[in-house]
Amino acid sequence: MMNLVGEFPCVVDSKGRFLFPAGLKRQLPEVEGMHFVINRGFEQCLNLYPAPEWKQISDEVNQLNIYVKKNREFVRYFYRGATEIFPDGSYRLLVPKPLLEYAGIKKEVILFAYANRIELWDKAKYEGLLGDEPDNFSALAEDVMSKKDGKNDGNLP
Repeated sequence: MMNLVGEFPCVVDSKGRFLFPAGLKRQLPEVEGMHFVINRGFEQCLNLYPAPEWKQISDEVNQLNIYVKKNREFVRYFYRGATEIFPDGSYRLLVPKPLLEYAGIKKEVILFAYANRIELWDKAKYEGLLGDEPDNFSALAEDVMSKKDGKNDGNLP
């Protein structure tokens, strides 16, 4: 699994393209090149996955039992708008218009890279999200991270 990291401000042009940041490009293994899949994310952002990471995630999603209604609903929404994208000769990526509209992205965008994905956020929404910081980040970290592997209930043995 990849371990992408960083926040990168970008500008989306009138055609829906943005220049892929050199700092992110350096984090991608040469073997994987510049082949991505973009889809809707949570909280009205977009997720950009390097193609090999997308394959792993979609393989996991494809294992869901489609005879269960909530699974079918999830699969449909997860794949809705998913699109393969490749950079042009100037390393610009073209985001499909329906996805830009979903995320409310007009001009300024923040690419937030973590783990195996890059979230694309409208700059104002991203700043609003960060402005809504939890009152006690330490308590949130303890609650979330102590349950991460299901083995630790927060109490040491």
